[in-house]
Amino acid sequence: MSFKEDLQKKTKEIEELLGQYLPEEKGFQKTVLEAMNYSVTAGGKRLRPMLMQETYRMFGGSGRVVEPFMAAIEMIHTYSLVHDDLPAMDNDEYRRGRKTTHAVYGEAFGILAGDALLNYAFETAAGALEQELSPRTAKAIGILASKAGIYGMIGGQVVDVESEGQAISRDKLDFIYRLKTSALIESSMMIGAVLAGASEDEVEKIRQVAEDVGVAFQIQDDILDVTSTLEVLGKPIHSDEKNEKTTYVTLEGLEQAKKDVEEISRRALGTLISLERKNPFLEELITMLITREK
Repeated sequence: MSFKEDLQKKTKEIEELLGQYLPEEKGFQKTVLEAMNYSVTAGGKRLRPMLMQETYRMFGGSGRVVEPFMAAIEMIHTYSLVHDDLPAMDNDEYRRGRKTTHAVYGEAFGILAGDALLNYAFETAAGALEQELSPRTAKAIGILASKAGIYGMIGGQVVDVESEGQAISRDKLDFIYRLKTSALIESSMMIGAVLAGASEDEVEKIRQVAEDVGVAFQIQDDILDVTSTLEVLGKPIHSDEKNEKTTYVTLEGLEQAKKDVEEISRRALGTLISLERKNPFLEELITMLITREK
């Protein structure tokens, strides 16, 4: 089986898994449940649950305890996109090639659907405790919470919003990328490693891999915002310019950004290989994500 076929197969399996964890659309609060499910089922690469699952497998994990966390991380990622697209934030009307949640359900339900997904993510992750009540699952929930919060994704988002229309330093931009983008990728891979019983040293190395993957992923996103098209990317291009955002491309230039993506991705793969735990699919997945065109 080729990598592309394997990727499609694994993506389909994750889609089916997510479907099992989504709420049933009934009751007086049906509209918000519909908006939640619309948001999660809008497609996407399912990168974070896939990275979690493949890291879990790399460290010898074979049970189902990882599955609630896979669903939870995708809900958290999706809620962040729903809120990102709101008029008060990026004000985007297209995401993954179709109308954004607030464009379909209205701004209030865009806010509520995001809130609901974040809460439901933790309800879902807590379900893992019914399968395995152990220090591993407790630690995994702690990682999920911290990487999504003020010292993780939210922290990065705050600095990003405050910096709009301002010239910012490379240090501050790196901080934004490490928190806003890398934090959930770190969460995914660290949780996979922790649940499979990896040592503290191994978990830290996985965190370093994930941080580099996240930064390179975000720089590539900046590159695509300049070089891609709406049809290929599935969301509006030049939105960074429209929102007067300093990006890696505006700070370092397009050619330097491309060189840095290559260097950071090489470092990530080098750290991964140094663990002496083999998962060729994970290595190829990371390479594909960083060099993607959409």
